[in-house]
Amino acid sequence: MSRAATVITLLLPWVALACEKAPPEPEPFRPPPASTSPQAPASSASSVAAPASADGARATVRPVAKVRVSPDDPKQGVFSLADATEGLTGEGTLVATLSTDHGDLSCELFEDKAPLTVANFVGLARGKRPFKDASGQWVTRPGYDGLVFHRIIKGFMIQGGDPKGDGSGEPGYVIPDEVWVGATHDRRGQLCMANRGPNTNGMQFFITDAAAPHLDSGYTIFGQCTGDKVMDALVATEVIDDRAVKPPKIKKVTIRRSAAKAPPPSRREAL
Repeated sequence: MSRAATVITLLLPWVALACEKAPPEPEPFRPPPASTSPQAPASSASSVAAPASADGARATVRPVAKVRVSPDDPKQGVFSLADATEGLTGEGTLVATLSTDHGDLSCELFEDKAPLTVANFVGLARGKRPFKDASGQWVTRPGYDGLVFHRIIKGFMIQGGDPKGDGSGEPGYVIPDEVWVGATHDRRGQLCMANRGPNTNGMQFFITDAAAPHLDSGYTIFGQCTGDKVMDALVATEVIDDRAVKPPKIKKVTIRRSAAKAPPPSRREAL
């Protein structure tokens, strides 16, 4: 082999590495060039049936992609809503209360629209879904308690749920996107999964501070949060670029079921 060929062979891995793009995060909308088309969501998938909602209706859930199972995952990628909610009483809507150092956010979870995502979030919050902590060890404990909102962009979103607290943390496994039919990032307070590309959801999540429809094709919406005063305080956090100088803390995430709706009265009872 000539000297020139040897040099080229040695340089190829470095050239390929330099061409790799940094993992994406949800970004504020910037108008694309005229020639750019939005990327369609992944379609190679096996379908997942949605569970019945409280009123017996079923949400239309798009097929979800098959994802790589981490070989050391204690659950081998299998974790259901029944696993996540084991021991919860009541039959109403699943609600997550995010207690922060600025107050509480109450978030209704869409178990009929994004059942895999809700199972993952609830399982992590309740300490039933094992994950890798900041040291890289598998642990089983309430995963969100004591974490922070590390990334804040006022007028766009707040992002948290990273065991490392800097945006680089992973739970040791991934779950697929669940972009349900009719889903659109059209309001403040939507609870969504953060990711580093299609079908790479883990622990990190974000809450919208305003409509962000440019995220519709690639980010799972799995709940709706209320608490405007708390959101106002959170998005007012001092940042450098988009990183919080003193990140607001998630003190605890509590999962419960709201009281079930009373059935409509029968005709005899109405009379």
